[in-house]
Amino acid sequence: MAIDFLYPQYEVVRNMDRCITCRACERQCANEVHKYDVDFGYMTSDESRCVNCHRCVSLCPTRALKIVKTDHTFKENANWTGKAISEVYRQAGSGGVLLSSMGNPEPYPIYWDKILINASQVTNPSIDPLREPMETKTFLGKKPGRIERDADGNLINNLGPQLELNVPVMFSAMSYGSISYNAHASLARAAVELGTYYNTGEGGLHQDFYQYGPHTIVQVASGRFGVHKDYLEAGAAIEIKMGQGAKPGIGGHLPGLKVGPDISRTRMIPEGTDAISPAPHHDIYSIEDLRQLVFSLKEATEYRKPVMVKIAAVHNVAAIASGVARSGADVICIDGYRGGTGAAPTRIRDSVGIPIELALAAVDQRLRDEGIRDQVSIVVGGSIRNAGDLLKAIALGADACYIATSALLALGCHLCRTCQAGKCNWGIATQRPDLVKRLNPDIGYKRLVNLVTAWDHELKEMMGGMGINSIEALRGNRLMLRGLGLNEKELQILGIKHAGE
Repeated sequence: MAIDFLYPQYEVVRNMDRCITCRACERQCANEVHKYDVDFGYMTSDESRCVNCHRCVSLCPTRALKIVKTDHTFKENANWTGKAISEVYRQAGSGGVLLSSMGNPEPYPIYWDKILINASQVTNPSIDPLREPMETKTFLGKKPGRIERDADGNLINNLGPQLELNVPVMFSAMSYGSISYNAHASLARAAVELGTYYNTGEGGLHQDFYQYGPHTIVQVASGRFGVHKDYLEAGAAIEIKMGQGAKPGIGGHLPGLKVGPDISRTRMIPEGTDAISPAPHHDIYSIEDLRQLVFSLKEATEYRKPVMVKIAAVHNVAAIASGVARSGADVICIDGYRGGTGAAPTRIRDSVGIPIELALAAVDQRLRDEGIRDQVSIVVGGSIRNAGDLLKAIALGADACYIATSALLALGCHLCRTCQAGKCNWGIATQRPDLVKRLNPDIGYKRLVNLVTAWDHELKEMMGGMGINSIEALRGNRLMLRGLGLNEKELQILGIKHAGE
């Protein structure tokens, strides 16, 4: 028998004085951590299977359980940390690529936390959002450079198709397959009630969700999964996925264990097969090629829908965004390196890409310098965690933000980062019917509505304190931001001054 060099990452602590052997933990754990020992009449734990999802902890009726990080350690080595050693052991045992889920967990700088917001005092008084009108509605799409009139002096409508958002927040791309039917239902219903949009991701659109089309962004990715004429017609906008923050430079990957009959039909692929998107679009090798696809999609939908292009935040992102703006796209979506995913090679997720804060500031400034900022809207994502991050993103130049991980947390996600296994105990990142039903969309969509509504209230409060009463006045207003603990180069890229100036 081969030696297993890996020690369990977590330990199950069971208070035997409180445990009533109800076996709820056994029934609730898809990873089969808990088991009832018939001979001795008590519960046991296989800690090697535990992913720290907290399902058992949350549903234990007597609070007899807790999950703790093991205190088992390797000999201290600043270079060869326990994490590095464990990864070598895993690959030596499997010979495979390490896969991970969710966003980059490494302790890289979070620039949102190093940016402070201004407040009004005397000469520019603050605004009371409870008593005075505050406008958080925004529109995404090309804005004309000038007003045009006909020979009689009447206005000519030269405004392209727009997406109207009651709040500057949309639900980011999460494919049907990577997340469950009930998770998609929750997102779609919440988008309708909030007056915003949710993105299908690259997995097509389930037939049941066509009814939510006016609040849906349909995605066209390199694999073209689920893409057909009715799909393109169903959405309010079309997004071309060129890159993703969690895995820049490579395509998507949905393990075959998640491809059941429903997923197969929606994606138009065989059951049980891995859905692996190519790294590039095989018809796009230049900005000119991208332009061809943009206008092909516009032609296919009779120029009634905005076309969005999603890129990963990488080096030279400003130059890339400039090209995208000139391709005819109506909206540029930028995904930062902390953005989540259902499955990505660990090395790529944790080593490739740049922070969304720096990417956003660089792109907004480049488009302004080139005089083309009004030709395209900017949407950013990649770990927007709260209303403060949202406000700072808009002040750095974003028109709106995508959220995904925040939305999943609202649905009950505990960030156990094992989505690729398909055993999500909270019914989110799984296709197992017994697990999917654990997420009630009637409850889920209300929690999403509550989250975004709360953020909208906070956004208005902060804007009021800044003396600003509309998103239009906040967008790109970097004078309202100050940096703390940032070096000169970081301040330069962000386009903000240091606190105290």
